[in-house]
Amino acid sequence: MRPTYFIMISAAILVSGLSLGGCTPTVIQETAQAAFEDRITEDQISDLKIASGIHKRLALKDKNLLLDVGIDVWEQRVMLTGTLDGRASLDNVLALTREDERIKVLYNEIRIVPTDELNKRRELASAKGEAEKSGIEQTVNDYWIEAKIKGKLIGTRGVTSVNYRWRSVKNTVYIIGRARSSGEREQVLGIIRDTEGVKNTKHFVEVKPIS
Repeated sequence: MRPTYFIMISAAILVSGLSLGGCTPTVIQETAQAAFEDRITEDQISDLKIASGIHKRLALKDKNLLLDVGIDVWEQRVMLTGTLDGRASLDNVLALTREDERIKVLYNEIRIVPTDELNKRRELASAKGEAEKSGIEQTVNDYWIEAKIKGKLIGTRGVTSVNYRWRSVKNTVYIIGRARSSGEREQVLGIIRDTEGVKNTKHFVEVKPIS
């Protein structure tokens, strides 16, 4: 493990935790696995601050946006996923995201859906944690797909799963991150495509061999 890494990341957790409130467990989980990633420490900290800043701005606008929008950051490239019920809401989210000048690329993959569908997705998102704890979540929905992909990637030899972030939205899986080779990237994408319930995939995975 890297002592300097833990000192720097611990400070980032403190700052993020104070600003994120209910999102803190996610931040801590992301930080815990960051020790094994191929990102350099400076990128990890920068990405964490970018993500926490977006979360904070969305929460101040409307806390429901934290249920609607997925935010994943890799080497200052931001992938937004999820669903909203109108163009005005989408424009607000994009404007709030772009306030951070450290962002190099913004991938907008948020989909517009009817309000009743948005509300149903919010209910699923709110109940996600309890369903996972009780083990009763058996239906093939987006959260089930995400969990299934996680299990497959973690258990696949030659795949560094901590270098990837993925989201399923209406059975389309979006993935961002870094592959050590084009072969690893194709292996990851193949695993995702073969996962039950996945209809489409879209990736923003860069190939960067270990230096």
